[in-house]
Amino acid sequence: MKTYKLTVFEKDGKKILDETFEASTDNEAKKTGESLLEEKGYLDHTHRCTSPLGKLVLFHA
Repeated sequence: MKTYKLTVFEKDGKKILDETFEASTDNEAKKTGESLLEEKGYLDHTHRCTSPLGKLVLFHA
């Protein structure tokens, strides 16, 4: 399992969520990140999910 980081920002750039979670693949991490965003009500906020190597697996501006 790899550790991924999900970050959500307000329009002014303020960080409002900084959460880590584990997934076995980038695709699984993307699905988990989308689920977390939906659960917390942040789908429409600027967000990103990065892999342990810094690869963007999920991004919305």
